[in-house]
Amino acid sequence: MILQILILVAGLVLIVMGADYLVEGASAIARKVGISEFVIGLTIVGFGTSCPELVVSLTGAFQGNSDVSIGNVVGSNIFNSLLILGLTALISPVAITASNRKRDIPLTLLVTVLLVLFGMSHTLFGLGAADNLTRVEGAVFLLLFIAYIIYCFKTDAPTSDEGAEAKKVKLFWAIVMTIGGLAGLVIGGRMFVNGATSVARMLGVSDKFIAITVLAGGTSMPELATCVVAAFKKKGQLALGNILGSNIFNILLILGCSAIVHPISLAGMNLVDMGAMLLSAVLIFTSCFTARKNCIDRFDAALMLLCEVAYMVWLFVKL
Repeated sequence: MILQILILVAGLVLIVMGADYLVEGASAIARKVGISEFVIGLTIVGFGTSCPELVVSLTGAFQGNSDVSIGNVVGSNIFNSLLILGLTALISPVAITASNRKRDIPLTLLVTVLLVLFGMSHTLFGLGAADNLTRVEGAVFLLLFIAYIIYCFKTDAPTSDEGAEAKKVKLFWAIVMTIGGLAGLVIGGRMFVNGATSVARMLGVSDKFIAITVLAGGTSMPELATCVVAAFKKKGQLALGNILGSNIFNILLILGCSAIVHPISLAGMNLVDMGAMLLSAVLIFTSCFTARKNCIDRFDAALMLLCEVAYMVWLFVKL
């Protein structure tokens, strides 16, 4: 047990250090190459911080363990949207751009709805023999992912605030910082997950519970560290891009790849789990389409955090 705790601590140290270097390096790259911080957060940061989820879900798919593959993604998206974005907005309200309103946030809600409809078709509509994510549906997810990334790079541009920031870091060192930060996040995330999973198994809890709490929370630690650091550095667009990018990557890329490797059964999920994930996407959507503001403010943050607490309480009660 002591060894597992030491691994957890070492992993957390790597995660925090990696997040700091990643935020600084990614922001510098955005300024140097003329891409918005949101797109950098969506792609480089979002993909990098989603690497732990990709590894865990693909491993589960190859082993035929659907509870790990789907539980990891569902839990991560809930954790990202309710806890991480909630904490980020509580530290500093997260600004919302016109592109976020028209493209990124609606797409996050759309892909979440698609996952619920595809995966829960038997429970919701009586279609098919069981609740599964098929290879065809996985291919649809991958095609949507490719189209979205191409569209983002073609249409996004840096804001005036980002472009006005002093260019203090050379591009080479910005790339080194970004790669080094990602490496720290991924290695630290794996150390955290391995230690936490070992402790959970010693306590005798189920694979689903481990996937939706320990694995989901552990593999989301890179997003948490990156977004909290970004919030303190007043880089809300980078944080928002990281969250939305991670959620979209989790569903379209990770589940798309996993379903192509092996059709994913959602038998281990229930309507509360899927409903919590859908609610998390709806809360982001509704918080951005009100007349009073153009940001996710501290009221929205408090509501998100309360929903996360309620869901975690429900999980522990159902143990």
